[in-house]
Amino acid sequence: MTRERILLVQTAFLGDVVLTTPLVDALRRRFPDATIAMLVTPAARALVAHHPALDRVLVDDKRGADRGLGGLARLVRRLRAERFTIALAAQKSIRTGLVLRAAGIPRRIGFATAPAARLYTDRVPRPLDRHDRDRLLGLLAPLGVSHVDPAVLQPRIVVDPATEARAATLLAPHADGGRPLAALCPGSAWRTKRWPTAAFGALARVLDADGYRCLLFGGPEERALTASVAAAAGGCAVDLGGTTDLPLLAAVMGRVAVAVTNDSAPMHLATAAGIPQVAIFCATVPAQGYGPLGPHAVVVERDLACRPCGRHGGEQCPRGTDDCMELVTVADVRAAVARVHARAA
Repeated sequence: MTRERILLVQTAFLGDVVLTTPLVDALRRRFPDATIAMLVTPAARALVAHHPALDRVLVDDKRGADRGLGGLARLVRRLRAERFTIALAAQKSIRTGLVLRAAGIPRRIGFATAPAARLYTDRVPRPLDRHDRDRLLGLLAPLGVSHVDPAVLQPRIVVDPATEARAATLLAPHADGGRPLAALCPGSAWRTKRWPTAAFGALARVLDADGYRCLLFGGPEERALTASVAAAAGGCAVDLGGTTDLPLLAAVMGRVAVAVTNDSAPMHLATAAGIPQVAIFCATVPAQGYGPLGPHAVVVERDLACRPCGRHGGEQCPRGTDDCMELVTVADVRAAVARVHARAA
């Protein structure tokens, strides 16, 4: 019997990569002897580099070395040389459909609603009323997997021992007196998905009074944001913005008592770590399929007729009010933290 060579493509946002990891595990269960590779962006490579179900991680630098027609052609040649027998497109981009068809992969599975759906040999529905984790698991149906228990397959990020050691070193100075650590992540890719800076600062003050040691996290591009929150917190939060890469933040998430995030990649990292978490949804809504998973997650939001105002949020409120951000109160989030703490106890 020919050993399958399977390619899973996910070059969308970092949170989407985290939500695709259950599909990686399900593929390995279905094909224990196959060679399984995953194609991701350069930024996402570190998130799946140590995943035990993957044999290889390939990179599509679609905004860098692989951009344009020349880059597309080079990527096609690389994939053609790998002689993949099955490809699964975990995203709906036209580029993905074109690349998989041009690479000559004989069986190509993708979503029926994708713009390039006609380029796939097998097309599966993408129900809007399901979580994206479950929609992605639906790609297994043409491979004979009619049902996957989502409770068994949760998102997970596997980091190496050196990264775990870095996380322990980073957090050690802040584990004073045994106070539980709260990771506050005020960033998100779009402004209308970010709870206000002043609110995060005020939250840090009340959580500090509740006995938590608050730590602020954000990417290198979010240093100004975490610095603003730290200033608003008045000394009640430690600014660690820009000090963590993605694998390190994943390791940190596994060591804190609770995480408070916006709808963002850190929210999905908290889910993967299986820790108590509070997710603040502003312009977007969990019903779009990207909410936090697991028994220790609580969403805080305001039920407004204008939500969601777009698929990803945006830089400006279409109504000019920012109500979805401003009407979520510090008291709401503080109560949610207490709730997930009690639930996890």
